[in-house]
Amino acid sequence: MPLTRILVADDEESIRWVLSKALKQKGFSVDLAPDGRHALELIKDNCYDLAILDIKMPGINGLDLLDKVREMKNDLLVVIMTAEASMKNAVEAMKRGAYDYITKPFDLDVIDAIIEKVTRARDIAGQVTTLKLELKERYQVEKNIVGNSSAMQEVYKTIGKVAVSDVTILIQGESGTGKELVARAVHFNSERLGKPFIAINCAAIPRDLLESELFGSEKGAFTGAGERKQGKFEQANHGTLFLDEIGDMPLDLQAKILRVLQEHEVTRIGGNQTIPVDVRIVAATNQSLIEKVRLREFREDLYYRLNVVPIMLAPLRERRDDITDLANYFLSRSCTEMSVPPKRLTDDAQALLKSYSWPGNVRELENAIKRAVILSNDPQLTAHDFGGLLPANERMQGGAQEASLEELVDLKLRACMNGIEALDKGDIHTMVLEQVERPLIRLVLEKCRWNQVKAADVLGINRNTLRKKISELKIEMKRG
Repeated sequence: MPLTRILVADDEESIRWVLSKALKQKGFSVDLAPDGRHALELIKDNCYDLAILDIKMPGINGLDLLDKVREMKNDLLVVIMTAEASMKNAVEAMKRGAYDYITKPFDLDVIDAIIEKVTRARDIAGQVTTLKLELKERYQVEKNIVGNSSAMQEVYKTIGKVAVSDVTILIQGESGTGKELVARAVHFNSERLGKPFIAINCAAIPRDLLESELFGSEKGAFTGAGERKQGKFEQANHGTLFLDEIGDMPLDLQAKILRVLQEHEVTRIGGNQTIPVDVRIVAATNQSLIEKVRLREFREDLYYRLNVVPIMLAPLRERRDDITDLANYFLSRSCTEMSVPPKRLTDDAQALLKSYSWPGNVRELENAIKRAVILSNDPQLTAHDFGGLLPANERMQGGAQEASLEELVDLKLRACMNGIEALDKGDIHTMVLEQVERPLIRLVLEKCRWNQVKAADVLGINRNTLRKKISELKIEMKRG
């Protein structure tokens, strides 16, 4: 947190001039006030890092002004100046919250020492604030990783073993398994706690923007680059950079990532200066990188650089023992976030959740719980509150409209497959298409009052194609 802007308030013009000149030579922005009221207005309207206030000023004296500053902007550091080097003034200034106290006449070396002291104090305050936020987030992350299955126990063990080192980690798992939560857990249990954790999704950013996001850019480097921009590597300096979905990164950018891992430095787009960076890389993917290496879609050398320590996250269907714990966790959190009375899952709801395959993994489970909490007014959530997870044949018992068309077709096909042995090779595809196309075309024709031109338009096919289908499928035409 660098010190940049300073206010000097003193009724002596010579003091204001000397301090302004000395501070500006050191690169600070300086505002001047000849009295307490003027100083108060400047403090109200501006953001200062430091205020140097004289005790004796017209209008409002320095100590009363200090009281008002404490009420308005408690984070503003204030140094009090006075020509009366009395113990009373010193004690009173410090009691009212002054950061320091100096007497006139003073040497400019004293001001230099004050500035250095203030800068250190702001740095420490910034680090403390960051640590508080990091520790709060660490608590949230560790609370959010739920599961006592053997698969998750192995993940916990690996995090514990590798967190304190700086080795590169590759987290692999399907979408929705919680890869970023694990990456954050690694960071918050490492020596880099208190330093930045920066995440970037390589699949979510267009290729032409991804490079500038990662490495930064100089002013004028490309159209729209109106100012210098730090990249994610610089932002994550001394911390952790999480490269999510790295399997989608273009090959030319992969080469640049490899170079950063080797040389520990980056160059902004449009620049020629190398910038040293100390960053721990944690990457994640929902793809098979070794398969992408085989297909020459991912660099082999980068793969081995990233895969120093692999962490595999099992899909939820392979750790069903965690489903109930996760569901209850999400249920409690959702009720709190939505300010609704606590709810509980009935036995049939828990059994349904455990039997479902969860293609969207933990993320899908969380969304299903949220949806049920929103839609149900009952304190108990039953299996029917998770109707979207019920098999189609069960939903059909409550009305066919509850099952999707795809599920209904799937259900019927499964019944038909019982006789598959009696079919000749190649018959099944034709049979199914005919049985789907015939009712579809007949229904659209009926809705269009047997107008073939309109029906072809609704179906999105050529009129001649429709006429051919009517003939092949032996659809009896009627008058509209």
